[in-house]
Amino acid sequence: MRAFAVTVLVLFVAACATQAERAAQVQRDVDDMIKVYGPGCEKLGFKPDSDPWRDCIIRLATKDDIERYSRDSINCIGHPGFFQCSRF
Repeated sequence: MRAFAVTVLVLFVAACATQAERAAQVQRDVDDMIKVYGPGCEKLGFKPDSDPWRDCIIRLATKDDIERYSRDSINCIGHPGFFQCSRF
């Protein structure tokens, strides 16, 4: 039993990402956002590598995330026996 507990603990700890791995993932996500939304923000007139340009990238990425996740959500209202469900 003790060996099983130690094995589970080792697997649990090994599955955790380190601080450096999480930071690297965040940096990859930021680089992807810049590749996708950077050119569009430049066409909108924002100077590259400026704070307004970065804000534009974040706003466009957030807008797309909200649209993507709200498209898949279902909202149900009503009382037991009768529900009205709709997708947003």
